[in-house]
Amino acid sequence: MIKIDLITGFLGAGKTTFLKKYARYLMDQNQSICILENDYGAVNVDMMLLQDLRGEQCELEMVAGGCDADCHRRRFKTKLISMGMCGYDRVLIEPSGIFDVDEFFDALYEEPLDRWYEIGNVITIVDARMERDLSKEAEYLLGSQTAGAGKIILSHAQEATEDEKVRTLAQINHALEAISCKRRFQREELLEKDWDQLEEKDWQELLACGYESENYVKNWDEDEIGFESLYYMELHMGGQELQDAVTRILTDPACGHVFRVKGFLQEADGQWMELNATRDTLRLTPIASGQEVVIVIGEALVDEKIRLQLQSL
Repeated sequence: MIKIDLITGFLGAGKTTFLKKYARYLMDQNQSICILENDYGAVNVDMMLLQDLRGEQCELEMVAGGCDADCHRRRFKTKLISMGMCGYDRVLIEPSGIFDVDEFFDALYEEPLDRWYEIGNVITIVDARMERDLSKEAEYLLGSQTAGAGKIILSHAQEATEDEKVRTLAQINHALEAISCKRRFQREELLEKDWDQLEEKDWQELLACGYESENYVKNWDEDEIGFESLYYMELHMGGQELQDAVTRILTDPACGHVFRVKGFLQEADGQWMELNATRDTLRLTPIASGQEVVIVIGEALVDEKIRLQLQSL
């Protein structure tokens, strides 16, 4: 059977960064893998960030966004069926940060997937400096993404204060309590190590972390999801201009409750840059290629106000 791992976590937690390191480790162990990307919305930025992994040992697939929940589940299952015929050693799934983990388990327990795939690990990435003011929907996602985790990895742990890490652990446990899940995490159960410093024993522990079957109350109405994503193409902005505009968008309540801004821009010298921003972190990183697009993800977004900020040069 094909091992299948879920790398999950809320918006901007760092799933793609960790996934690249995880995939590299598996390929170094001579495993043949396929990564299934499931971004939120129609433009899959994270898929572009994984292009350098593609090769003889690694294939990339995606489930297109922009459809209702039932349609998405059908696409997800169909894609896994087609991938199951390819003889991979392991499949890695990176869903959107707006993802109910039940969808993963429900699909894998259905025929014929239950005969082809064996659930391996559920690894949840949580930002050590995560936002404190979460909506009911966001808190549910945090709870569902951590309830079944074989391992929780804190991202940006080296940048976070001790108080921030303590509050994040408390917030995880509060989210679990809010969905009537009995599971609680202790500090020593979290992986806080710098990902670049992971040793062989760390990777072996991750590969064997598995998952937990936990019961909880599903207080999530897919027909009333408040999350949305807005796309802005061909802005033709320089790096500093875009950073200033994104800072305004993230801090201006008139734009809505913005969780994350991501995308690409091309500098005047032709260099492509990857944009990744939350309220705590804003990074522009050189990348080999990209597509001129900025994606704003959040709740109750106000397109007109966001456009004004992007045009306020």
